[in-house]
Amino acid sequence: MKKSDFHFDLPPELIAQLPLAERSASRLLLVPAHGPFEDRGMRDLPGLLRAGDLLVFNDTRVIPARLFGLKATGGRVEILIERLLPDNVARAQIGASKTPKAGSRIALDAGGEAEVLGRDGAFHVLRFHVGGPLDAYLARAGRLPLPPYITRAADAGDDERYQTVFARTPGAVAAPTAGLHFDEPLLQAMQSAGVQCGHVTLHVGAGTFQPMRVDDVREHRMHSERIEVGAGLVQQVQDTRARGGRVIAVGTTVLRALESALQADDTGTPTLQPFAGETSIFIVPGHRIHSVDGLLTNFHLPESTLLMLVSAFAGRQRILDAYAHAIARRYRFFSYGDAMLLWPPASVRA
Repeated sequence: MKKSDFHFDLPPELIAQLPLAERSASRLLLVPAHGPFEDRGMRDLPGLLRAGDLLVFNDTRVIPARLFGLKATGGRVEILIERLLPDNVARAQIGASKTPKAGSRIALDAGGEAEVLGRDGAFHVLRFHVGGPLDAYLARAGRLPLPPYITRAADAGDDERYQTVFARTPGAVAAPTAGLHFDEPLLQAMQSAGVQCGHVTLHVGAGTFQPMRVDDVREHRMHSERIEVGAGLVQQVQDTRARGGRVIAVGTTVLRALESALQADDTGTPTLQPFAGETSIFIVPGHRIHSVDGLLTNFHLPESTLLMLVSAFAGRQRILDAYAHAIARRYRFFSYGDAMLLWPPASVRA
């Protein structure tokens, strides 16, 4: 399986640079298990689900993880924090004309400094000397880290729109973007339709934007991310299954979290269990999805691990055909773009 098997040509003007005026005004491409695609809207979603179904959201909250500063030589530095660690230490990406060495210090624009402790794979490890807790400093001085394909600087509007309305657990450096389409009126409409809602937490890391650098897909190693699948959500899933309802993941992060929390029961059947820890699961075609019945997701980058994940869920050719349909009908792509609702054919289900 090659990276090029997941290529498609995307006109740059279809990359959404701004959110729509209303979250739930996004378009929704319905991809049924079989048959033609349907051009719908997010506000149609309550009618596309059934009473007793369960929507599972990711409740992570994006932290203002981007900082700027100067090296001792005067060179400009951009810091994108990937993971907060104890004692004001963080794992981060550093953008600079020349990579700073261990022991060097970066004077931060907002005051204080970051000491370079060393490397952790593709990331640097920094200790921050900012006169207090690092999370409080970020809340005051950090900037929201918009994805690299959004070519403008973040503004005050992004502080609200690049968070889901149900975000509550800080720790992500990128939003779980499928959840950005939901506003309070749509959530109320789901409740009125008898659709239940549950939550997991997966803190999206900066590695989500790193391109795949190998041609053979199976040689790729995913970055690790923190997840929590609580006992309450596990019970919700069990109750949903017992009443004949369907479990629908809102976003690829939810699907990755739920698949990571599966454990074989006494009969060898994968069963959802409470789990808190790290996951580096890599879902590609051939992986059988056991945790969910449907997937609501945004459109993803060519040759990306997320495109491979949705191809595992619904079939590679089916997904590529859906993307071609979306491009022909001028859907908006990526974080601030439109959505698709996938129902997988039996041939790719366990």
